[in-house]
Amino acid sequence: MANQALYRRYRPGSFAELRGQEPVVRALQNAVQQGRVGHAYLFSGPRGTGKTSTARILAKALNCTDLSSAGEPCGQCQSCLDIANNTSYDLIELDAASNNKVDDVRDLISRVAMGSPGKAKVYVLDEVHMLTPGAENALLKTLEEPPDHVVFVLCTTEPHKVVPTIRSRTQHLEFNLIDGDVLADHARWVVEQAGLEVDDDAIDHAVHRGAGSARDTLSALDQIAAAGGVADRLDAVDTVIEALGGQDYGPAFVAVHDALRSGREPRIIGEAVLDRLRNAFLCAMGADLSHLTDAQQETARATAALIPPAGLTRALEVLGTALVDMRQAPDPRVDLEVALGRLTRRDLDTDIAALLERVERLERRGPPTSAGSSDHDNPTPATEAPTPARRAAGPTSGHERARAAIAQIQAKQTEAEARSAAPAAGGSESEAAPSPERAPRPTLGAVRAGTAPATQPAGPEPSEAD
Repeated sequence: MANQALYRRYRPGSFAELRGQEPVVRALQNAVQQGRVGHAYLFSGPRGTGKTSTARILAKALNCTDLSSAGEPCGQCQSCLDIANNTSYDLIELDAASNNKVDDVRDLISRVAMGSPGKAKVYVLDEVHMLTPGAENALLKTLEEPPDHVVFVLCTTEPHKVVPTIRSRTQHLEFNLIDGDVLADHARWVVEQAGLEVDDDAIDHAVHRGAGSARDTLSALDQIAAAGGVADRLDAVDTVIEALGGQDYGPAFVAVHDALRSGREPRIIGEAVLDRLRNAFLCAMGADLSHLTDAQQETARATAALIPPAGLTRALEVLGTALVDMRQAPDPRVDLEVALGRLTRRDLDTDIAALLERVERLERRGPPTSAGSSDHDNPTPATEAPTPARRAAGPTSGHERARAAIAQIQAKQTEAEARSAAPAAGGSESEAAPSPERAPRPTLGAVRAGTAPATQPAGPEPSEAD
């Protein structure tokens, strides 16, 4: 028999085992306790957060013969065991992604009125947003008024694609991404229960790979355990982040080159760097980082201290654009390398955003000292000669020096535009205002009709003798 995956072996079997979904658990347990379970529910949320597992637990609670006072199924009665072993007639699961036609839904509706051994029959339709319009219309009437012993649970990762007519007939419960510390505790519990030899660094890596999804986290943990350690760690990311902070393009290109030679995809490298920058940006903005582990929060704070907010914003924009361009690029490596070049060498980028980032960097340095000032940090406009008084009372802060540099660039751009527009303007004036010497002569028809305007002869008037 094949080894069962961790996410299947340790799938939640009761409300108490669900992680990170306390509002949903509280609502369902109260409904079971008070006998006010709705006839239809809509479970929405990211993948791997427990939607179908919660639907199975609800089916257990509705059919359990020894339900606890807290609305918790016992897990030992025949009904609970049958549902856990996928042999129960009280639970019908349908994948709406592959059974999305009208005939599939009509077949389901034809069996809704049939009885079952338990007290309630639960229909779980996964990825319900994949139903065709005809299948949705066929489901509406039964979904609105099902038999008393039937409960519908519709699960989806994209609730905005579910038509309003279906949403209005259900109770909508939203599942959230699970916090990093909760996932880390759950992963340690799974490692202990399964007897795996996995260290804390590997667990943190699995939680990072999971990105708030319990199923993805356990899948990554399964892979790490099978490989004997973290096999897909990207050490190049640390080097690239340090290079972005120190504006040193050499180490960044070497690290990326080594990663590419080892078989890494350029897009994977870019996404890993982008994820690190995003966490640092959230830290710099004072956002909640509870979805990250303690190690990831510490890394985010260190990156935010290394790269200013303007640099983080610019890096996110440049790398994000590069990742989009990689989809159609003949060689995705070029997009990644050009993006890193623009971010680590300011002479390769003349964008206004790069200049604004330089302004912030100069402001963070504070007023220059007499030994630390240089022509590179304090450029002098070419159009104005520095007088002794100006040299004595020059810019006293990084902000003023950066403003002067930007004003110099703008002045050069304005001068270049004026030069390029000068010939065109001169030509139009010459055409619009012809000289008197070349005034247009009257036509022959106008002279014969006597309507020709009087014109001043160019030369002296002829004499009477002539």
